[in-house]
Amino acid sequence: MNIRFLDRLLGRTPHEHGQSLAAAFENDPEGVAELLSECELLRSHASAAGLELDDTPASLTALDQLLPRWRDDPEALPWLGNDAGLYLGTVVVRTVPGATWHVWSGGSPVVRLASGREIPVVEAGLDWAVQGVPELSQVYAEAAEA
Repeated sequence: MNIRFLDRLLGRTPHEHGQSLAAAFENDPEGVAELLSECELLRSHASAAGLELDDTPASLTALDQLLPRWRDDPEALPWLGNDAGLYLGTVVVRTVPGATWHVWSGGSPVVRLASGREIPVVEAGLDWAVQGVPELSQVYAEAAEA
């Protein structure tokens, strides 16, 4: 599947690979949600640190406690941050009642809460990977309270 936000990261134009993430989401929201939950790079880094990501809020707290060794690799940093945001979104969607993925026409996935509030999880993940704040568990707690 061709995903527009990945195309941007890889320097491709959306027309090169057809369907955007927003269009794919309209056609197959469950399939896109499954794809967004893969987060292979983050899961690999966590596993190397002895942490198994089980899509629970506790795993977000555990991620927040990891030493940020990924900051030593500027090439991997945006990819890992993207994965962290998608993982955060996955945990919110799977555990907060009424939370769903929503994909804007520009290709950015966000989590929409039952209240209508949208959480830009990819931005939160990138901020977490680069700066350490906001903590993933903090963003989750705010979403769970909303």
